[in-house]
Amino acid sequence: MTRRSALTSLTTAMALAGAMALGGCSSGGGPELEVHGAFMPQPVGDMAGGFLTVSNSGDAADKLTSVTSPLSDDVQIHETKDQKMRQVTSFDIPAEGELRLERGGSHIMFMGIKKQPKRGDKVRIELHFEKSGPIEVDLPVEAATHNPSKHQAPGDRHP
Repeated sequence: MTRRSALTSLTTAMALAGAMALGGCSSGGGPELEVHGAFMPQPVGDMAGGFLTVSNSGDAADKLTSVTSPLSDDVQIHETKDQKMRQVTSFDIPAEGELRLERGGSHIMFMGIKKQPKRGDKVRIELHFEKSGPIEVDLPVEAATHNPSKHQAPGDRHP
């Protein structure tokens, strides 16, 4: 083998090794988020709640860090513990798990809403995460008493 053909073989082998390494980094190795079961009960005042589930089928955890919406300049994320609601800075989304924002528990809170959405409307929100890119979601506005979790058997998932 000549010096030139050995150098060409070495360069080709290095290029293939680099391509394989990059390919390994891009397939899997991160959160894979999907949002479902989103809704907003029709608000009766200047605040509103939002509910949804974020599923993560990936092999890495992520965090929901904020929510924005044209409906309000002050959208917060809240948890409810010991029947008390408090604002938090983020929610964990475990690898191969889910984050459930539901009535009586953790939720999105729209403070000082700009207009009253009515049943049948959709409210646009954008979810922001620590690792993943933002996800836009339309929250269908449901009846003020809408609570899908009350109609599910234990262990059932939101649609």
